[in-house]
Amino acid sequence: MFKRLLVAAIALLLLAVIAGGIIGFNLFREKMIGQFFATMQQPAAVVSVTKVVPVTWTPGIEAIGTANAAEGTDLAIEAAGIVREITFAANDTVKKGQLLVQIDDRQEKADLAAAEASLELAQTSLERAQKLNERGVSAVSTLDSAIADATTAQSTVQKLKAALETKRLLAPFDGTIGIPQVDLGEYATVGTPYATLQNASRMHVDFTLSEQQVRNVSVGQDVEVTSEVGGITKAGKIIGIEPKIDANSRLVGLRAEISNDDRALTPGQFLQVRVILPTQAGVIALPQTVVTSSLYGDSVYVVRDEDKDGETRQIASQVFVKLGRRSGDMVEITEGVKSGDQVVNAGQNRLTPGAPVTIDNSVTLPADPGRDIAPEASK
Repeated sequence: MFKRLLVAAIALLLLAVIAGGIIGFNLFREKMIGQFFATMQQPAAVVSVTKVVPVTWTPGIEAIGTANAAEGTDLAIEAAGIVREITFAANDTVKKGQLLVQIDDRQEKADLAAAEASLELAQTSLERAQKLNERGVSAVSTLDSAIADATTAQSTVQKLKAALETKRLLAPFDGTIGIPQVDLGEYATVGTPYATLQNASRMHVDFTLSEQQVRNVSVGQDVEVTSEVGGITKAGKIIGIEPKIDANSRLVGLRAEISNDDRALTPGQFLQVRVILPTQAGVIALPQTVVTSSLYGDSVYVVRDEDKDGETRQIASQVFVKLGRRSGDMVEITEGVKSGDQVVNAGQNRLTPGAPVTIDNSVTLPADPGRDIAPEASK
């Protein structure tokens, strides 16, 4: 019995020693792991930076516009009748006063011939009445009747000549004519469109701005238009501003004139319009991609030097900024950064405030300041 108790006691003692050793080892391991991570330095993240420098900013107001020919219209039939002649083909260049369409005018010509004969007779009668009146052998009423008849005959001739002119459809200005919309022998009614005529050497670009934006715009101000197709860019000037605000859209209509001698723009084309505002110097602007937006606001990462344990290292500091105007890929920074700061432009998605970094600008191309922003010359 004693031997059994002794064996059991020894077994329990060995079990306790083994369990204690395991527990002690685990506690030692956890302590050492904690010390390792507590003293381990975070590896430096590789980033590229943009150095903040004052730039010359040319602000602008963006809008959407439509191109229209400065001289352009849809031509229509002035007097009903049978189409007897079409003297143009699609895309012909025509001159002002050139005959385009001839409507049957035989009846009007016959009426005009009769009216001219009546006018000749009335004038002969008037001359005879005047001579008789001068001799005193004719009543004054006879002369008055002769004058009235001659005047009526003259008016009839002029009316018929005007009617004949409406049968001859002429080009109202120089330009390029479109596809004929009538056929020979067709009976065309008044108002029937027969072609479009466009003089695209000068273009009008119509667009709208809000009532707040239009306060900064005036007639004669420079504009720049860009087409979606072909990337065509042209400069022009504002030639008109509507004197009232549209009650439905709350927008104000504007018109700019663009030279289009090369016919690069087409009437009816969709255009992006930029109204050029006065240039400003000393503006801080950065690529929009460096800005991180969150519920707390807009921020950027700025690389700064930090001394720790006698060693200088570069860390990423999160700086909240206030944004201003935008132009292309650039955004104005009104508060938060200053000239000379190095702002992270690539790799910021892996950063946390205070993280060590290594600058390597070979990982990305330098930011393009854009067409409206130019670095200021060093003083």
